[in-house]
Amino acid sequence: MDEFLPKMKNLLSLLCIIISALFLPYVTYGQYEVSKSASGQHGMVVSPHPLATKVGLEILKGGGNAYDAGIAIEFALAVCFPVAGNIGGGGFGLYRTSAGEVLSLDYRERAPSQASTKMYLDAKGQVMDSLSRLGALAVGVPGTVKGMEQLHRKLGKLPWATLLQPAINLASDGFALTVIDSDLMFNHAQKFKQVNAWPTPFVKQQGRRWRMGDTLKQPMLAKTLRTIQENGSAGFYEGWVAASIVTEMKRHNGLISTEDLKSYKAIWRDPIKFDYQAPTDTTYRIYSMAPPSSGGIILNQVLGMLNHIPKSDWLANKDNHLWRIQQLVETERLAYADRSEYLGDPDFFQIPVRQLLDKSYLKSRFAHAHVGPAINSLKVGPGLGNHKMVRQPNAGSQPKEHDETTHYTVVDGQGNALCTTTTLNGAFGSKLVVEGSGILLNNEMDDFSANPGSPNSYGLIGGVANAIEPRKRMLSSMSPTIITRLVPSPKGSTEMLAFTVGTPGGSTIPTSVLQVILGLTVDGLSPAEAVAKPRYHHQWFPDQILSEYNSIIPERATELGKLGYTIKLIEKIGRVEAIKVSEGGLLIGGADPRGDDSAAGY
Repeated sequence: MDEFLPKMKNLLSLLCIIISALFLPYVTYGQYEVSKSASGQHGMVVSPHPLATKVGLEILKGGGNAYDAGIAIEFALAVCFPVAGNIGGGGFGLYRTSAGEVLSLDYRERAPSQASTKMYLDAKGQVMDSLSRLGALAVGVPGTVKGMEQLHRKLGKLPWATLLQPAINLASDGFALTVIDSDLMFNHAQKFKQVNAWPTPFVKQQGRRWRMGDTLKQPMLAKTLRTIQENGSAGFYEGWVAASIVTEMKRHNGLISTEDLKSYKAIWRDPIKFDYQAPTDTTYRIYSMAPPSSGGIILNQVLGMLNHIPKSDWLANKDNHLWRIQQLVETERLAYADRSEYLGDPDFFQIPVRQLLDKSYLKSRFAHAHVGPAINSLKVGPGLGNHKMVRQPNAGSQPKEHDETTHYTVVDGQGNALCTTTTLNGAFGSKLVVEGSGILLNNEMDDFSANPGSPNSYGLIGGVANAIEPRKRMLSSMSPTIITRLVPSPKGSTEMLAFTVGTPGGSTIPTSVLQVILGLTVDGLSPAEAVAKPRYHHQWFPDQILSEYNSIIPERATELGKLGYTIKLIEKIGRVEAIKVSEGGLLIGGADPRGDDSAAGY
């Protein structure tokens, strides 16, 4: 009973927020007035923090394009959303220009040059989880600053210095904490103290706790941001800032060297692209991230398998929640099994992308709607053969609740779109803050398969393709997604920008994005309705449906239990941000009610 009451309190709070988001134009979070739904003709910004949303909107109003706004938001989040926003981490960006070109940028972290395959294993070959999750040895070479510079050079419009200034102001002047901000920092205070040899700005002294409305100032980070403002990425990867990172590594037995920082490169990659025929008879073209993200392939596989279900079946079961859950769970089970074996860094491992996305292959995996008993995950494996991974006995570990990745999206009045997911991996990453420069560093090394077949902190199993190697990028689940509507024309068809979608959530990212896509394209929900709708998730192992408390009603849960499904309740899954572009050009933003997320347009 003692454990049940806090969960009920959290559930009731979440329900109140969702109701407010759907029926009230604004929700007040302490000193911030947050809009969960917004519309505008000239620009739309949705981000996880009201201050970052405000920064992005001001950049648009000041003559910047969507890419300028995104860069300013990224740096602002490094200050006002330290649990996930970062310059000490990395991410993936997806961009569509007003001319219709779609580009993706990989600024994912990579392993230091001294990293080794068995660096987290003890003498018995068992994974020492704490080494890959806490402190200096968990840190991958950051990519965010280099990624933002690459984006600015290719697509930016306003001066670089202009885009950095809002973040510098937030760091030097400070900002007022929300309830979520203050709770997160208080809850991680002991780990900050454990890892750092100096009093970081995230821990109050004399054991006092943070409260809503308290001001957080980060003068060291402000100094670093000014250096980046003046020198571009060289102000981070070289000079005194780089030296401070390397000194911190040496102090705590980390591996990142001066050369690791200087040699880092962000990479432009071709996105995953595929067509989805919705039961509404509208065809959508979906763009998402290619490896080293698994997001685009998982989305393509699941929607590709669902496309084998006849339209008549979809329409007949439109309101059949049990049927819908089974279709998503069983296709997700198959996609995550393939993820475990075949996905990793394409610069180090030959990924069979064409085979994984082949229509005949997907049909062989899932040829028709699934009804009846659950499929046992022990009887499902990667579908292309040539298995190299041996699943470890503890592969059924439970993925934890996470708030540490973040997503933001922008569409401007010219039709340029930006959809970005960025991360430190764990909440506040490695908890290691660089003395002198104030940079909070990631713990992204945990996303590698430290011992192929063993799960990481999200319960995800990985194989040889994602084993640790020097300078390799770790596999991710981040799934920034841009969707166009195919409109028939005399020359075939024209693509019209329709939606942008993305979320944090670790292993649940692709399935959260998937459910919002279905809400937008199949169910006709508004962005605010689609992102607020309760979610569920399956990832092959552990063999269970992870469900928000209000996602599966008791009657459905009982029916699923009789069919052999196990349900594990969780407070929240993801924090999705979405923008819809109506056929008349109206921009409509939806911000997730599970956090401080905010939408603003004009």
